[in-house]
Amino acid sequence: MKKSIVITGVAGLIGSRMADWILENQPEYQVVGIDNLSGGFRENVDERVHFIELDCASEKMREVFTEFQPTYVYHFAAYAAEGLSPFIRKYNYQNNLIATANIINECIRHSVDRLVFTSSMAVYGTGNPPFDESDQPAPIDPYGIAKYACELDIQVAGEQHGLDWCIIRPHNVYGIKQNIWDTYRNVLGIWMYQYLNDQPLTIFGDGSQKRAFSFIDDCLSPLWEAAVGETSNRQIINLGSAIEYSILEASEILTEVMGGGDVLFQEQRHEVKNAHPTWTKSVRLLGFNDRTDLRKGLISMWAWAQKQPSRERFMWSEYELDKGIYDFWKKPAMPIEDQ
Repeated sequence: MKKSIVITGVAGLIGSRMADWILENQPEYQVVGIDNLSGGFRENVDERVHFIELDCASEKMREVFTEFQPTYVYHFAAYAAEGLSPFIRKYNYQNNLIATANIINECIRHSVDRLVFTSSMAVYGTGNPPFDESDQPAPIDPYGIAKYACELDIQVAGEQHGLDWCIIRPHNVYGIKQNIWDTYRNVLGIWMYQYLNDQPLTIFGDGSQKRAFSFIDDCLSPLWEAAVGETSNRQIINLGSAIEYSILEASEILTEVMGGGDVLFQEQRHEVKNAHPTWTKSVRLLGFNDRTDLRKGLISMWAWAQKQPSRERFMWSEYELDKGIYDFWKKPAMPIEDQ
């Protein structure tokens, strides 16, 4: 009987591509994929994956772990709308923190060999880039707070219950199978959607804020090492490119790749000005190789995006908090019908 690997968030970008990689490179494992399909798509998941539609906060998660007894668990499931998180606080903590606590419980209960958790560059906050794993986290929004709380809970579970773990801090991962239909996250995907629908490419502020963009295919083998490597146990590791671009520079590269696209500057939102990491630890412990520059990665993703079906763009029907919501996320006023 094959050993099992559980991947949460398997219908999203990182989860679906990690499942693909394991199926092709580690066929001795059965991949059990879990996703509630709130932000991913069933079509992303390879048919060889044993797919279970389930929310990670569900009590039924115990039945999944009991049935499949996973050797490794990749916990990728999250709603990573960082900028929106101040306006959906309860959902943010339920989806990111409470769900992770449930996964931690089951990993402890079923003696999983290692839990690999994808945190976020958001835990660093404003900081002093390039962000290093030794820096003291100081998140500035509820999403970053939730991710940092998950990190702390995992570490405590290691100290008290002997849970083996590896915490990965990826940043701005993009590529084939990304959700380009979400209004609030994945800036490169948002721009592709906008261009495909004859809309301008939107930028918050003047576009001078800097980010490092990470091509998904470069991250997959390192993620495997995060689970099985002897030197990656109980380590916190940045994963992704250390080459920063301004948001404006990234938009210019993409418009060249797509062959067009006008930019629309919108009001500045509450966010970190510059966020890019160190990467030496990922090279040393995970064998990370930043092979794909932004232009090459965008050419690949754009070729895929043009073949995608027309899907309705996701937008929240109601926010938990409207006070202070940015104009570009406000709901249009309903017309008053004639009496």
